[in-house]
Amino acid sequence: MSEGDKDEGKKRNLSEVKDATYVEVAQRGGHRWWRYLLGLLVILVSWLVVGSVASALVAFALDGQEGFAAFRRADFSGFGSVGSFLVIMMGFPFFLGGILIAVSLIHRRHPLTLITAREKISWHRVGHGFVAWFVPFCLIGGLGQYLFYPDSFSFYSDLTSFVFFVPIALVLTAIQTTTEELFFRGYIVQGASLIWTNRVFLALLSAVIFTLPHLLNPEAQAGGWLTVFSNYFLVPGLLWTVVSLIDGTTELAIGVHFANNIGGILLFNITGSAVTTPALFTISKYHATYGALSVLVAIPVFLAIAYKVFKRDEASEPVSQSDRISRR
Repeated sequence: MSEGDKDEGKKRNLSEVKDATYVEVAQRGGHRWWRYLLGLLVILVSWLVVGSVASALVAFALDGQEGFAAFRRADFSGFGSVGSFLVIMMGFPFFLGGILIAVSLIHRRHPLTLITAREKISWHRVGHGFVAWFVPFCLIGGLGQYLFYPDSFSFYSDLTSFVFFVPIALVLTAIQTTTEELFFRGYIVQGASLIWTNRVFLALLSAVIFTLPHLLNPEAQAGGWLTVFSNYFLVPGLLWTVVSLIDGTTELAIGVHFANNIGGILLFNITGSAVTTPALFTISKYHATYGALSVLVAIPVFLAIAYKVFKRDEASEPVSQSDRISRR
């Protein structure tokens, strides 16, 4: 083969990588059905079994046998706000580890392929997602809610404890939100695309699967079907999958998810929510109707910022059927 042919081949390969979406990358490496079945088993055991053991050990370290008993009852109130946060979050590093093992060893491809088909993550796009959601979250979910329900807001005056909590919250929340994106928007969508690449199917399936484990959250039980639909199925479930399919990467969704959760953990925390923290402001009552309406208002603001104020990367393309790759 001549040097000219080699150069042309390299250019063709680079072009294919640039044009590919993260969904199409699922057809690289080992992608037979049994690999996904085994991968799911490894991930779920790492998350639900190993992660639960890690959380139980933290509960025991915080309060001995009583802490362990409280963990078994799923009663985290006795650990304090920071302690309960640690107990809840401690399982996510193991959840993440299970995903990395499954993709690297079982599917024989780089974990980065759960995010993008390119060689590097576009941190600009991650930042775009953060800003695009954080702005409406603060203005509509925070300030807007205060204007309607000022009596339900209280300021957390222990700023020393808050400052101590901030780095812990930033690190563990980043692990938690990124892990969920890698699994629900990454691994699940990629695996489902081997069955059918239809974007409606991929978005709905991911949204349903994302919603299911969140049905046990106190907010879902307090707000009923309205909260389940608006705050779990629609956003994040459906919307963040759709933008991932449009972008061809999960970068935007990673930034959005982090903005959403860190805002609820550090700025506006609702009493009795799934994660109770020493946030700057505590909201004493969950208002399900306002929460649903605020999501509907936030969606167009988010989309305007993400796609009008910021520009999508050139390599981002909607998911499509690839004819180039054969099964292994």
